[in-house]
Amino acid sequence: MPEGHLARFILDLVKELDLTRIYVHYERELRGYPPHHPLMMVALLLYGYCVGVPSSRNVERKTHEDVALRVISGGEHPDYTRISEFRRVHLDALAELFVQVLKLCQKAGLVKLGMVALDGTKVKANASKHKAMSYDRMQTEEQRLREKVAALLATAEKTDAAEDAEHGPGRRGDELPEELQRTQDRLRKIREAKAALEAEAKQCKEEEQAAKDNDDPPPGPRETPLPKHKIPTTTEGKPTDKAQRNFTDPDSRIMKTGDGFVQGYNCQAVVDAANQIIVAEAVTNQPPDPEHLVPLLVKTVDNCGEMPKKLLGDAGYFSENNVCEPQKWGIDPYIATGRQRHDETPPPVRGRAPSDLTVKEAMARKLATKAGKAVYSRRKAIVEPVFGQIKEARGLRRFLLRGMQKVRGEWSLITLTHNILKLHGATA
Repeated sequence: MPEGHLARFILDLVKELDLTRIYVHYERELRGYPPHHPLMMVALLLYGYCVGVPSSRNVERKTHEDVALRVISGGEHPDYTRISEFRRVHLDALAELFVQVLKLCQKAGLVKLGMVALDGTKVKANASKHKAMSYDRMQTEEQRLREKVAALLATAEKTDAAEDAEHGPGRRGDELPEELQRTQDRLRKIREAKAALEAEAKQCKEEEQAAKDNDDPPPGPRETPLPKHKIPTTTEGKPTDKAQRNFTDPDSRIMKTGDGFVQGYNCQAVVDAANQIIVAEAVTNQPPDPEHLVPLLVKTVDNCGEMPKKLLGDAGYFSENNVCEPQKWGIDPYIATGRQRHDETPPPVRGRAPSDLTVKEAMARKLATKAGKAVYSRRKAIVEPVFGQIKEARGLRRFLLRGMQKVRGEWSLITLTHNILKLHGATA
């Protein structure tokens, strides 16, 4: 295998990473067979995500068949359950490697922060949208299944009475017909989902009311949390009929994409213009984009230690706050105020800008100038290829893990391996 191969690069890279948090886990008293070396396990996972093989089963198989993974594993063949368990146990520590890899990219001169672009993409959850049910249907199904259970129990009692009369009381009396077991199990799941949806709706209503009653000033940019999807509620704090919950991954949501709807998550990335390095990333279950801009900008500054000079975003991110907040930090925002048709040409801008323009009008005018057009035209070329490389070239179109916390860890793995590929390409 060539010296400059990605597998050799990753083996060298992981030796430079601080894996203390992972090693500490193995410094405690261990019982049973000694574990596989953490450095090798980290390298296996990073290489797998780099080449679009995140499945632990496929990684194990390729330690037999693929030269690169045989080199990384040193001829060992960790069982897929061990690879999966290693990722589960150390997911938070693996996610923290994002900043370490980003720092290496900065040291290599790949991050300039002269211009960054923010965008989001919807990634499918490890759950089917057909496993989601609305609150209205939950209530209907609960009533129907309750009646069905009552009917099946009545039938079972009649059958038992008839058999006892014919053959004598020879049954224990606790057996349940298979159909009744299935119906009761489905009724239990629907009741649990309905109760969870009601509790989430109640919490959303309480948080909304607390925000209204709070006289404190709005949080500063450093305190702005990532947004989360709020269950639509009635005035009484109950879920609306259209409020939904997924039985397989309750944290995921139905989200609109360019070609329909998916059960998934909203994955965000801030990309540096110089070499398409991802400088900040996040995952939420909030479908709209505007509330992501300020938290992602804060993460960019925290990760890189300095502020970008220009920020680009499409019309999905426009709001007055998203224009004014970056300006307070000395960042020059270029955020589209609306979608423009391909055959539509905005009128030319001449003269000095009027002093009475609204924030939206001022931004629209700025993007209509020759200089503004030139800057904003870079947006697509900066950020959209990154999602193409992740989803098309590497095939990472669906999360393997379930639940918000685990999905965030996996998205960190996906984005940090994108940066590893860029770093490898720059140093090869």
